[in-house]
Amino acid sequence: MLFTVIMSRKTIYALFVLAVIVLFTWMFLNSRDNNEHFSEKVKLSLRDVGNQLLLSNKDSSSLVLPVVALENSKYQLSFQNQLAFEPTNLVSIVKNSFHKSSLPKYYRVEVIQCSDYEVTYSYEIKNETENDIIPCIGRFLPKNCYLIEVRFIENKASVFSEQKLLFILIAIFYILLFVFLYFKRKKGVKLEKDNSTYTSIGSFQFYPEQNKLVKKAREISLSKKECELLEIFVSNPNQIIKRDELTKRVWEDNGVFVGRSLDTYISKLRKKLKEDTTIKLTNIHGVGYKLEIDTGG
Repeated sequence: MLFTVIMSRKTIYALFVLAVIVLFTWMFLNSRDNNEHFSEKVKLSLRDVGNQLLLSNKDSSSLVLPVVALENSKYQLSFQNQLAFEPTNLVSIVKNSFHKSSLPKYYRVEVIQCSDYEVTYSYEIKNETENDIIPCIGRFLPKNCYLIEVRFIENKASVFSEQKLLFILIAIFYILLFVFLYFKRKKGVKLEKDNSTYTSIGSFQFYPEQNKLVKKAREISLSKKECELLEIFVSNPNQIIKRDELTKRVWEDNGVFVGRSLDTYISKLRKKLKEDTTIKLTNIHGVGYKLEIDTGG
């Protein structure tokens, strides 16, 4: 039974560790997939923005250059040829394109001159009209080489927050499950110990599985052979057990038997049982021993 309990605990620990490993692996792979998917969506949307800006310049032949991911949440749009545009038009095109692609609604846009990398125009959208920062709406940007850089301010934080929340919830679930199973098992082991079967011998409680006698909450330890002998006597109260039977059952598979060993262990048992005068281990001369229990009848 103890082996089963230990195995059960080891199984619980192993399952808990395995669950944590699987959870971290899933979080890592899912996060990587989400990042890649998000990046592709942004690049497609920005190419759409670039195409519409060129069309507003009546340019249907020059190229929108590949969108570059500068950082985890920052992307750069560039063009083959120069172009001119009005900021209101840029704001509207970006907003519509991002909306169609279901991109985050909190971002910052900067229009940068290719020649000196100076910011010519910038604005910030917070998905709250009263908090959007869109300066110089009416100022026309003359034809020039421009880079358009977009930084998604909340995207990574939002994705991370959602994943972090999910991770915390799952981690809490597994921790609670682990604690529940652990204490349930611990309680079960305690109950099992408390409820271990015993045999009453007079005023004693005999626990053969635990090699002990208990009398008024006081434990009296028994050696293995003392316990084995007492089990035989308890199973046959008030009956004569022959010496040969006792030695065969207790010593047959346990090494060399010395003639006085049986008498020595019987003597030890007598000393441990002497506190109860209703119990006697009687020597039947030349035959064996008998456990006499006075039941008061």
